[in-house]
Amino acid sequence: MAPLSLRNLFLLIAPAFLTCQLASAALPDGRPNANMMRPPAVPMVGLPDGPVTSRNGTKLPEYNTTYFFDQLIDHNNPSLGTFKQRFWHTYEFYEPGGPIILMTPGEANADGYSGYLTNKTINGLIAQQQSGSTIVIEHRFYGLSNPRPDLSVESLRLHTIQQAVDDLVYFANNVHLPMPDGDKVTPDKAPWILIGGSYSGALTSWTMVNRPGVFFAGYASSAVVEAILDFWQYFEPVRQNMPQNCSSDVQAVISHIDEVFSGRDTKAIQALKDSFGMGSMDHLDDVAGALRNNLWDWQSLQVTSGPGTQFFKFCDALEVKNGQSAPATGWGLDHALSAWSSYFKNTYLPRLCDSDTTVDDCLGTYNTSLPYWTDTSIDDANRSWFWIVCNEVGYLQEGAPKGHPSLVTRLVQPAYDLRQCQQFFPEAFPKPPTVDIAGTNRVFKGWQAKVDRLFFANGIRDPWKDATMSAEGQNIKSTDSQPIALGDGFHCSDLSASGGAVDATISAVQTKALAAMKTWLATWKPARVKEAAKRSEAQIHRRGMSRSLVKSHQCLV
Repeated sequence: MAPLSLRNLFLLIAPAFLTCQLASAALPDGRPNANMMRPPAVPMVGLPDGPVTSRNGTKLPEYNTTYFFDQLIDHNNPSLGTFKQRFWHTYEFYEPGGPIILMTPGEANADGYSGYLTNKTINGLIAQQQSGSTIVIEHRFYGLSNPRPDLSVESLRLHTIQQAVDDLVYFANNVHLPMPDGDKVTPDKAPWILIGGSYSGALTSWTMVNRPGVFFAGYASSAVVEAILDFWQYFEPVRQNMPQNCSSDVQAVISHIDEVFSGRDTKAIQALKDSFGMGSMDHLDDVAGALRNNLWDWQSLQVTSGPGTQFFKFCDALEVKNGQSAPATGWGLDHALSAWSSYFKNTYLPRLCDSDTTVDDCLGTYNTSLPYWTDTSIDDANRSWFWIVCNEVGYLQEGAPKGHPSLVTRLVQPAYDLRQCQQFFPEAFPKPPTVDIAGTNRVFKGWQAKVDRLFFANGIRDPWKDATMSAEGQNIKSTDSQPIALGDGFHCSDLSASGGAVDATISAVQTKALAAMKTWLATWKPARVKEAAKRSEAQIHRRGMSRSLVKSHQCLV
């Protein structure tokens, strides 16, 4: 199909921008407040240089060509109509009979994730090996794929895991891909592979559990399949894998802060707040909770990160004194407290908070008059993700239980984050919510998932590991039909080909996955999948759905 002109493109998308207001981030890292958890997020991958060509030499649209799919607003009430859901696609490696490989980056604006169409990722490596076509689709209520013109509570009632699962299924069953015979590759005619990482990795498992028979195979990287309310274990892989001297000193400082802040010595409390540059702040849980940011920086690490990353700058500030590194036990409380407070106040805090934002507004979470609490503009990944956190998954990153080593304050407990849910969504939560993690795990099976041809890939150094199939203490068995591979990676490290290029354990995970896909796809037969697809459609009809013809539209960006 021919690309739209810029004028026609504007006419297509202008109505959305006339009725939707885009959110603007308050802080440099995209969060409105630095005491809010960072969304898990799939790491971006850059695009290869040069033109895109098919195997027969045909020049193809650029990877960042944007397409639109008419997705159902509400899968439980199709009469409400459709909205424009963005996706990106290439058939660079495709040959008839090859698989269709679908991925959503999940809780982010998907513009910029078209690198996952290429063989710089596991998606493209599978496509290259199996002669497949790759797709990246934007998750509902992220970026510009919005069933409603805002992120109000009334709109977000359509933002559920189940609706997201049904989006993937409806897309697979109805999309006409912009390639030759792109209307003849639905799951009854071609094998579809669903891929995801982090939340979208969990969504891969949840979809194959909840809507079996549509996706023939799946690949779930760092998939947080188990909903957990008090996810203090988030910091455990950090504690276990960071430099031991840094871990020892961080624990000592945090223990001291908790002791002082829990006491009645107001002068000592004020002096401690002042030393970290947070003397004006009133709430001690905000002050102590702000120090989680230095530990949250671990999530941005990858095996390709190299020296000079933010996390290790922090550890060096604590552990390198007069050119010498501390022993495994650290330098001890006095030096660590002085070094951390100085680094946080003079170096880290100016980087963390926007220059136009006061420390109170950057780190304080009790002032409900700040505009971000009530800003319902679209393209606000933090607000959209918080809705899922507050309703269905939890993953609240708090201090460890007493008696267990802790890198972060115990003054921050689930009530701290659940209060933020109430402040974001007062119409939905007149009081702090009870997150339905039990319902999520019951419907989507969490750690109990048993799915044929679903490959789980996890990393030892991933802070999210203990919500995955490789969680400590779960001892979930890896099988030929549902492999669980564990490398020495960080968060979603195995999604990138560059991770395997520099780390042998990640390369082994990717090699195992490619071999599994080759074995599984050799068994695919259209007739069997067709019957499975019919069974899945029957589930839709039982929920009162009716299918409608959906067309995709193309534009260039």
